[in-house]
Amino acid sequence: MALAAAALVLAGCTSESMAPLPTGSPIVPPGSSATAVPTGDGSSTQAMARLCVAPEPSDGKPKHAGDTPADIAEIEHQVEVVRELDFTREVAVNPIGDPTMDRKLSKAFDQTYPVKFYARRTAAWRTIGVIPPAVDIRESLLAFQTGQVVGFYNPADGELVYLSGGDVLGSLTERVILAHELTHAIDDQHFDLSRIDEILATCDDETFLAALGAVEGSAQHFATAVATEFPGGTVDQGIGGLPGGVPPFIMQLQLWPYTAGQLFIDALAQRGGVKAVNGAIDAFPLSTEQVMHPERYPNDVPQPVDVPDLSAKLGDRWRDLDVMTVGEAWLQTMLRLRLDRATADEAAAGWDGGTYRAWTDGDGVAVAMRTVWDRRQDARAFAEAAQTWIDGGDVPGFVIQGANGTVMLGWATDEATLTRLRGP
Repeated sequence: MALAAAALVLAGCTSESMAPLPTGSPIVPPGSSATAVPTGDGSSTQAMARLCVAPEPSDGKPKHAGDTPADIAEIEHQVEVVRELDFTREVAVNPIGDPTMDRKLSKAFDQTYPVKFYARRTAAWRTIGVIPPAVDIRESLLAFQTGQVVGFYNPADGELVYLSGGDVLGSLTERVILAHELTHAIDDQHFDLSRIDEILATCDDETFLAALGAVEGSAQHFATAVATEFPGGTVDQGIGGLPGGVPPFIMQLQLWPYTAGQLFIDALAQRGGVKAVNGAIDAFPLSTEQVMHPERYPNDVPQPVDVPDLSAKLGDRWRDLDVMTVGEAWLQTMLRLRLDRATADEAAAGWDGGTYRAWTDGDGVAVAMRTVWDRRQDARAFAEAAQTWIDGGDVPGFVIQGANGTVMLGWATDEATLTRLRGP
């Protein structure tokens, strides 16, 4: 993937209600292959492997590094100072114009976000109720990641591209952005950030989001340090606001690696300096919980959670649609859509593992989510919050609190399907 295409949406660098599913609307977006995926008797992990559509690999050919512009070289030196590392080789810096940037972003996006995979996930998220019925995840991600991008770094080929024109050192915004991207480059040279693509290729969303939090948090932390230790440039109005047309759930998940990630790296740096930061880039956190609660990194390892195949309860035509690991960040963001921030954050804080599994018969969708919690009181708090959340929406759902610190949630596009999913 092209790291930090989203990082250069300026709001992502510097800043820190759902509608009902209409009867008769198509549940599985046109062109998806949801009904063609066979369901076996295996675990949700096996189902995830069958359903996963890995991003297309980049050609991976290193870009030739020409002469580095003087203003970029100055920022490179500043990054070396605050990062306490040296560049091991020249960064291939490529100033480009708007048309070329658009082409590069479109190519990177198409490689990273497979159409059929995100069509199936869109159906699942609509059924849960975290996105409105008219929203398509992939279209929203495209709007977010191409809205205000002025550059990005690609670990696959070691190239940093940015929009040319103007005095880079004269703008505080552009200096911070380039320091962010050059931090990616120096981290990549020492710790091989292409490892994050290996996680993405397995469709393990929770582990990927946690790793991305560490990577983007490092870039945020050291870019801020560059601005602090090497002041200069005009304080301008920035590139612009957040892109429009992106629903709150997707917007917040896209911003999460930069906001929560920076707090994570800030905490590690305060605790153990650059050495502690290096440890987190060398050995990525395994869960968003570890990022959100730095004291739990690296020892608090989440439990693997299985959702068995329930398609037999639903009917002969039902097949696997989607499987996703869900962590504290995902659940917190979901709960915040309908609950106040304090309640949502407290309810998600005891997370210890989670997975959802979705099925379809081509018309309807059913989703079962199983979560495990650190303590029974944590499970009870989440169950109560989740019930309030479901009651506040229009998609049929249920909450079942288990005796062993587990909570099962279910949703379906109609009451009859929900009844079959829940069972006796």
